[in-house]
Amino acid sequence: MKLKTYFLTLLLFLLFFNGSILLISCVNLNSNLGSIRERCLGEQHFIATALAQDLNAVENRGTATDSVVGTLFQPYMDYYGKQHVFLKLSKEGHPLYSNMPLNESLSDQAPIPQADKRVLSTVKWKDKEYISVVGRLPAPYTAYALTYLYDISETMHSWNQVTRILYSSGITISLLLAVCLLLLLNHIFRPLRQISLASQNIAQGKYDNRIVVTGRDELAEMAKSFNHMAEEIQNHISQLARQAEQKQYFIDNFAHEMRTPLTTIYGYAEYIQKIALTEEEKLSAAGYIMSESRRLQNIAYRLLDLATLRNGEITFTTVNIPELLRGTAQDLQQKAAEKQVKLKYDYEYESLTGDFELLKSLLVNLADNGIKACCSGGSVQISAIYEAGQKVITVKDNGQGMTEEQLCHITEAFYRVDKARSRAGGGAGLGLSLGKEIAARHGAELSFSSQLNKGTTAKISFTTQ
Repeated sequence: MKLKTYFLTLLLFLLFFNGSILLISCVNLNSNLGSIRERCLGEQHFIATALAQDLNAVENRGTATDSVVGTLFQPYMDYYGKQHVFLKLSKEGHPLYSNMPLNESLSDQAPIPQADKRVLSTVKWKDKEYISVVGRLPAPYTAYALTYLYDISETMHSWNQVTRILYSSGITISLLLAVCLLLLLNHIFRPLRQISLASQNIAQGKYDNRIVVTGRDELAEMAKSFNHMAEEIQNHISQLARQAEQKQYFIDNFAHEMRTPLTTIYGYAEYIQKIALTEEEKLSAAGYIMSESRRLQNIAYRLLDLATLRNGEITFTTVNIPELLRGTAQDLQQKAAEKQVKLKYDYEYESLTGDFELLKSLLVNLADNGIKACCSGGSVQISAIYEAGQKVITVKDNGQGMTEEQLCHITEAFYRVDKARSRAGGGAGLGLSLGKEIAARHGAELSFSSQLNKGTTAKISFTTQ
């Protein structure tokens, strides 16, 4: 591309530059020749008129014009001959007097025009050029014809010299331009070379490669855009890598979660099959099998709920906040009483747009986690408040709290802060994953803040309401 641009630009410049030189020199030559032609026409007319007046004066004195015409014409030939002007006088097409240096036949090439008309032409002889003006003398001496010949060889020679100088200068300037243009294109196309090299590096997996941006022209903008594109590609690749890790983490945890209850079920089933048990032992084994079966069922239902949320349609209605918070508290009242945890709620606004059952499921899950995290005498507070002009629902407990590392993973599928406690309570580790999806479908953001031994606050920010 650079070579094409180089040769095309150079070719266009040479055509334009040398064409301009040729045009200027031709215009200058035509202008000079035009002035010379006007001068030749004027002097030929002046000589013809003056000679006719001389002949008329001689004729008035009674002298024959043919006998003195040579004497009258000679001073003109002498005077103008010093100025590189040659004259010839002819009568009825026959030459009478002439000081012309060239062959007479060449000077007679131009036809003698009628009275009051003149013929202007260019005559070449050997290595010289002449402007020829042929015209008759004024009446009553129209039988005489005056040929005026002006040597323009010096003018043409000067023009040729100037043209050669201009073309020599043009060649020198063209060579300098060719070098300067090559250097300039190398500088201009440097970002393109960098972009090409960076593209190859990105194709090889080196996503952190960037281009140094200099200047403010279009190529600099292209370099900025390329850097932005490379950054976006790197971010997307990193995001895909994280998603792949999360999927692998999900699969590993899912396999682990399935293996534990299946192992228990298989073990007790084999125990019942191979050993003679008392009725009480059979009931105990069946209880363990049913407990682990419910756990598997819970995992399956939670996964189905996640799939439904991601792919299904949700119908939004006006949700009554007092009713939502009251229903949440009622569902968890017995569990809170058993742990001797106070469950309270308050609200600053009456309604918001959403799905009542999904929002209630989210709040029940958050409040249930808060109750589990609290010791006897703890408290869980559910509040519907305004924060920076936005509707927010918070669930705050004063339980054991979490570390920063735990906070980063709590919405991941099958992640448990306290694995033993969650399994004992029949949890599948999918509650907050489901809650995050519920919040997202409502255009809300689910976030957490926590301090060890001080408690945790879950916040649902409805940014679109």
